[in-house]
Amino acid sequence: MTKKQKQTLYRILLAALLLGAAIVLEHLGTLDGLPQWATLAAYLLPYLIIGWNVLWEAVEHIFRGQVFDENFLMAVASVAAFCVGEYPEAAAVMLLYQVGELFQSCAVGKSRKSIAAMMDIVPEYANLETPDGLSETDPDEVPVGSVIVVKPGERIPLDGVVLEGESLIDTAALTGESVPRRAAPGAELISGCVNGSGTLRVRTTKAYADATVTRILELVENASSRKARVEGFITRFAKYYTPIVTLCAVLLAVLPPLLLGKEWGEWIRRACIFLVVSCPCALVISVPLGFFGGIGAASRKGILVKGSNYLESLSKLSTLVFDKTGTLTKGEFKVSAVRPAVGTEAELLELAALGESYSNHPIAASMREACGREPALGRVQAAREIAGQGVLAEFEGQELLVGSARLLRERGVDFTPSNEAGTLVYVALGDVYRGLIVISDGLKDGAAEALRAVKAAGVDKTVMLSGDRKQAAEAVAKALGLDGVEAELLPEDKVSALEKLLAAQSGDRTLGYVGDGLNDAPVLTRADVGIAMGSLGSDAAIEAADVVIMDDDLRKLPVAIRIARKTLRIVKQNIVFALSVKFIILILGALGIANMWLAVFGDVGVSVIAILNSMRTLRTK
Repeated sequence: MTKKQKQTLYRILLAALLLGAAIVLEHLGTLDGLPQWATLAAYLLPYLIIGWNVLWEAVEHIFRGQVFDENFLMAVASVAAFCVGEYPEAAAVMLLYQVGELFQSCAVGKSRKSIAAMMDIVPEYANLETPDGLSETDPDEVPVGSVIVVKPGERIPLDGVVLEGESLIDTAALTGESVPRRAAPGAELISGCVNGSGTLRVRTTKAYADATVTRILELVENASSRKARVEGFITRFAKYYTPIVTLCAVLLAVLPPLLLGKEWGEWIRRACIFLVVSCPCALVISVPLGFFGGIGAASRKGILVKGSNYLESLSKLSTLVFDKTGTLTKGEFKVSAVRPAVGTEAELLELAALGESYSNHPIAASMREACGREPALGRVQAAREIAGQGVLAEFEGQELLVGSARLLRERGVDFTPSNEAGTLVYVALGDVYRGLIVISDGLKDGAAEALRAVKAAGVDKTVMLSGDRKQAAEAVAKALGLDGVEAELLPEDKVSALEKLLAAQSGDRTLGYVGDGLNDAPVLTRADVGIAMGSLGSDAAIEAADVVIMDDDLRKLPVAIRIARKTLRIVKQNIVFALSVKFIILILGALGIANMWLAVFGDVGVSVIAILNSMRTLRTK
């Protein structure tokens, strides 16, 4: 408990003791012989001990123009109850209201802790190497390119590359992964993770303001500003609901005595009951708390949801569209076959490596690796990459083509396309077809299991969009049981394909796109909900996606969907339950059937039950 919560608890206990004593004395008849003001004082003391802050805030808000809130309703209802002689009920209403407020505060605090666990990734210092030795420096004062030392057990303060040392890195705070990752010279490190048993020398690659840990924290802190439509509805509802019920309470207190000659005291009592029940705490607190809990539950699984609106979109997913390379497949390309049409395998590999010598694409890297030596860059001139097709360069005065069948066809090269499985790279020099290189990319671990679980979680349709050749894409789609596949797409073609799928959506059902976040930013942005996979440390993913799965485990996709659907289900339960109970007690109060104690249940009891229900969003198997 916080200091403020403890103070509230002590006030509740003291007020409850004094109120209990007053009720006992009244029942024993001890107060009967005393003046009326003495009985009033016996109940007014616990009332003021527990309710002075509510009365003060109600007055403050009136002067600020914020008249109609729960403080105003409780103040008016309890003061009016005192005026008509309902002393025990007036004090009890305020006491139980504060009990509910304390419970709500503790519940919100617990929910915040699930998010605050991610805040623990903030590094306090960096061990900066200086001519005088190591210096503990604030991370935001460390220049890019500096060398820092990360000792065993310390949190990595900045993104960087390992220069010396080996260790195991605990990434659980960012990814939810329980298995540490090995770090050795050349490995990239992400800020916010915890170093294991080895000492590492690291060269920083980003300033603290641009580091992964900073970007993630900004997104988490801003998540509450992106509200779901349900939250927006509740905010608008409360804005109009409270003035209306206050007016109804006034009319209930005034009209029957004026028009029908009824007793004033009885109708003021009914109006007090009406006011107490009408307090919208259950909705105003439990609905945002439910979404907050869902975001917290997701963060503990290494799933970063940027706002409750995206959690709502996730819950309505009916179509899920996937990128292939790096999302459904490992993205670890290996040359599996070399088919020379002219010359030897070594010559074909060397030509391919020369053509791809300036490219940083994983396919290019796999061919350079298979060649066995770094190509001499000076032998290739005017190299340029053609999106979705391959590379065109000049080699020894001739045009060198390395890429897809489409590239060779458009350049008028005569060749016979292959139907082999895998990614096919054709090579031509001048007008002569030199051969084919087959590159394989295995399915990602758990991909098939994840897609089955996605369907079980309620997604109706799964589709893959790929720039790869049709045969390779269809082989992956068949192996994973996807419902549809479109292949040989250029980046702009993916957006067009997604637009068609979006147009086919019905009702309020949504479409999600799952990509690696590096080259899929336009599609991630266009989808109803963009989900970035395998994006630990990827700025493009964190910026473009609405949901970021902080490692490359596809099995977290169905977890994210289940959390979202559970959250929306709980939020809707709270809305229906709170409105139903309040409506029934409002009618009973207006008819004179409900008493003040039932009104207290209608407010505090319903709030506590709704908050308890919202807390269920934090628990996700």
